[in-house]
Amino acid sequence: MSWNPALDPTLPDSTNLDAIETVIVPRARDLGGFEVRRALPAPRRQMVGPFIFFDQAGPAEFITGSGVDVRPHPHIGLGTVTYLYKGEFEHRDSLGTHQMIYPGEVNWMVAGNGVTHSERTSKETRKAPSNLFGIQTWIALPEDREDDPAMFEHHGKDALPLLEGEGKEVRLILGNAWGERAPVSMMSETFYADVVLQAGAKLPMPDDHEDRGLYVSEGSVVIAGDTFEAGRMMVFRPGDAITVTAGPRGARLMALGGETMNGPRHIWWNFVSSSKEKIEEAKQAWADGDWEHGRFQLPPGDTGEFIPLP
Repeated sequence: MSWNPALDPTLPDSTNLDAIETVIVPRARDLGGFEVRRALPAPRRQMVGPFIFFDQAGPAEFITGSGVDVRPHPHIGLGTVTYLYKGEFEHRDSLGTHQMIYPGEVNWMVAGNGVTHSERTSKETRKAPSNLFGIQTWIALPEDREDDPAMFEHHGKDALPLLEGEGKEVRLILGNAWGERAPVSMMSETFYADVVLQAGAKLPMPDDHEDRGLYVSEGSVVIAGDTFEAGRMMVFRPGDAITVTAGPRGARLMALGGETMNGPRHIWWNFVSSSKEKIEEAKQAWADGDWEHGRFQLPPGDTGEFIPLP
């Protein structure tokens, strides 16, 4: 779909950097063969809208026979979003899902009361050198949906709305923005988009969401006269008109936000909840390791190992 100029006829630009509430510099961590940069949670910002966890994985290159092996591990109280720029993942979960994901597609797994999953580089991809670059996020669930049964959705690249024109390409991954809505089932008002901008192209941030931010994956952007390079997350004040301009090399960024939660969330390892007691119960259930009758099961087809409780 062509970009609709009526959506941004004047492209109002913030003239004051006070419109940026927070600038987050991600923490880098080496996971053995590839680097992860974590922007959320941050000391000054636990969430942007319902987004409570935001990791950039890679870019990484693997030799033949190598890849990523994220062993089976549990989640509660959140939804995981996997979106890749390069490479692939083989996803398995305790619901019985076995799903490959490739660039431009989305895997959406709602943990609810409990789910276990693994993500690995497939055997086929390991037959040759490969690369990986993508973003993984967690979305905190509304308090009244934290105990829902787990679920999984996969949507292909062609199913996600794509807006193009005026030097910008915007693929809406989750929620609603710029007059479009993605097909992924959401439990709260959200928007999440993969944005590619040519040099000098301008993008108006949605103004109909309570909380808004963006993460620069590649290139640079200019906001209110200041330049922000790749590896930065900016969170904006509610209600301010914000336009992002791509730098001289262009930019790729993730725009995100939505409705804020009714209160902070507790995070421990892979668990998110409004209740510390629920996290303690999940910890005990994983430690018990009763895969046949307990709260957590291992993913069919990937039962030979798992990540133990820290």
